Amino acid sequence: MDKSTHPSNDALALKLDALPRSVLPTLLRQAPKAELHLHIEGTLEPELIFKLAQRNGVRLGYPSVQALRAAYAFTDLQSFLDVYYAGAGVLLTEQDFFDLAWAYFERAAADAVVHAEVFFDPQTHTSRGVPMQAVILGLHRACLRAQADLGLNARLILCFLRHLSEKDALATLEAALPWRDCFIGVGLDSAEQDNPPERFARVFARARELGLHCVAHAGEEGPPAYIEGALDVLQAERIDHGVRCLEDPALVQRLAQARMPLTVCPLSNLKLCVVPSLAQHPLRRMLDEGLCAMVNSDDPAYFGGYLNDNFLRCFEADPALTARHAYALLRNSFEACFDLDEASRQQRYQQIDALFEAALAQLPKTG
Repeated sequence: MDKSTHPSNDALALKLDALPRSVLPTLLRQAPKAELHLHIEGTLEPELIFKLAQRNGVRLGYPSVQALRAAYAFTDLQSFLDVYYAGAGVLLTEQDFFDLAWAYFERAAADAVVHAEVFFDPQTHTSRGVPMQAVILGLHRACLRAQADLGLNARLILCFLRHLSEKDALATLEAALPWRDCFIGVGLDSAEQDNPPERFARVFARARELGLHCVAHAGEEGPPAYIEGALDVLQAERIDHGVRCLEDPALVQRLAQARMPLTVCPLSNLKLCVVPSLAQHPLRRMLDEGLCAMVNSDDPAYFGGYLNDNFLRCFEADPALTARHAYALLRNSFEACFDLDEASRQQRYQQIDALFEAALAQLPKTG
């Protein structure tokens, strides 16, 4: 068996080479999935931006939905962030945050997402005078409804904006503590260039004291050293993006041996010019190197696709991605979940196994 899977069901994985690539789109659409790298503000579709702007009396800098969508021609991370933060300006009330998250959960459920650990950026909102309570309770209420109405297990991860100071991050964490039960972890996002993870050592130490999980964006536009900093200084339990780890063979070996989850976002990498094309995306190489990589959608309203779009376009672009890679990606996403009990994790593995076994059973019998 090659290094691209690390599945618990080795016998099944060995059989997957027999599956033709033509069956993969259906399998990928149907399979249960976990999404672990999703910024809720990045699911704000232009139509909802205009709806909320009208409801809240916010003047937009674009005359129409079409004009706003046309602005999504990004050249790098910063050009995206400029539009992203402007769009978030329509989010003002608890109901706005509920509506934002609920729209995502409905889309996610249609993609067979059954577990989501969702990022939110309170500093984006509190800096505009939006109360922390409105942000957290609106999102949390949508999480509760997702579980009740869609069977989608949803949790929140509070992220710090790395282009701001650690002092501001510490104040943000303390301000959120009255609603500590509404989020399971902290993360680090926003502009990576010249903002190394070491700048946030104290706030992550405080988060760990509080029993919060820790994740961090690293190795997207920043160098492999940022991944090492996130691991060694922040003690990150997942690395968000991480694609540039491949520039450092020793780091790749370390990540593979530790089964450190890497929440890869292919369409994001394409849209922000991290890779020149999906055909040249390192996803397959990451799997073949034994890394615990998985597919996520990051900021899907801005990057042209939700979770199934990311899966399908990757497999369409790279003919060397096989059923074994698909199997590994799906299982890796559940392996990397924080707030999922072991019985539920095994249930998801079994569902994925059953789906691939059924596809194998449909193959013409030989001999």
